[in-house]
Amino acid sequence: MRTILVATMLAAIPASVMAEPMSFESALALAAVNGPSVEAGRLEIEARRTAIAAADELPDPKLGVRVENFPVSGPPAFSLIEDDMTMTVIGLSQEVPSAARRRALAARATADVTEAEAAQALSVREARIAAGVAWLDLAFAERRLAAVNTAMDTIATYRTSGAAGVASGSVRPAETLDTQMALVELEDMRSEILAERQRARVSLVRWTGDPDPAVAGSLPHLEIDSVRLRRSVDELPQIELAHAQWQQAQSETALAVAGKRPDWMFDVAYQRRASRYGDMVSAGVTVSLPLFTARRQNPTIAARQADAQAVLARREDLRRSLAADLEASLADHAMHHDQWERARDTLLPLARQHADLEIASYAAGRASVQDVIAVRTAGVQAELLVLEREAEVMRDAVRINLTFGGSVDAAH
Repeated sequence: MRTILVATMLAAIPASVMAEPMSFESALALAAVNGPSVEAGRLEIEARRTAIAAADELPDPKLGVRVENFPVSGPPAFSLIEDDMTMTVIGLSQEVPSAARRRALAARATADVTEAEAAQALSVREARIAAGVAWLDLAFAERRLAAVNTAMDTIATYRTSGAAGVASGSVRPAETLDTQMALVELEDMRSEILAERQRARVSLVRWTGDPDPAVAGSLPHLEIDSVRLRRSVDELPQIELAHAQWQQAQSETALAVAGKRPDWMFDVAYQRRASRYGDMVSAGVTVSLPLFTARRQNPTIAARQADAQAVLARREDLRRSLAADLEASLADHAMHHDQWERARDTLLPLARQHADLEIASYAAGRASVQDVIAVRTAGVQAELLVLEREAEVMRDAVRINLTFGGSVDAAH
């Protein structure tokens, strides 16, 4: 119901508004209703819910028309009225499956709805994860691009000082090429970041439906509660989907068991003969006789029971796999977080301190332009490394929280 409400609200939003910069939460909300498979999942749920009403209904009655005892030889040959046994028959029959079979069919229809709902929940979760990661990729691409642009502007200022140094004789002409080489290296970095930004934008278009996505707002505040995540493994959509598939297998078993119950058919017929003979009415009941269950129904029942046990085994395997994935993801996140903190708290301050010392030496005439450009380039590389590692930490947090049932707090 919540998803349908959000979808209705978003459908009323003009396209011009949809194209405005989106926050992290907006990206998740859009993905939950505009993801590529989300609409298909909604329609499938609707179709299966509609089918429930017909699941345990009786089959359609059958109307039959025939001619019986039509003579083809002798004096009354090819006549409908000369022989007293010739008659036109109009009959109506109704099959009545056993109550057990009808209950099993209704249970299967209900299980199909449950399976579709679980699959839809999983599709929504996958769409939210993909949109969240794409939003982060775009946000960090913008930050890295800004860092490279600032570094390029800073290094470009040394062109003038280098040219003045050559004119005064304090700088060798070859040293002026260092500035251009550093700028080319930064241009390469910039091209890579632009490509990454475009890939992130394309991914956001896919998952949110926004034709011109742009990020807005602060980065989300992501915390990982490992204890709660471990407790919630049994409640994940993947497990719910596996449980729904087990319910489907159970209903198939019940349907096979219902095969041991007799089905019925009732029929009534009106036989019209020539006017000098009287018309007739017939009625009858037909019942199936499951007499050979050991060779027919029992093997099918055993097969369906084995299928249900196989689904249970796969569900347990899936649960263990998810638990292992969670532990591996938590370990990776801890590693990435440590690497990010070292880069942020140690590597970047050292790079900035190094740059400050070289610039001071350059101002005092004890360092060359080449030295300054080298430390400036190293500084921007350190800054980019910090941003890359921070992005990896946040991607981990988004994947872990959204995959394993954690929360994603509002950005602040």
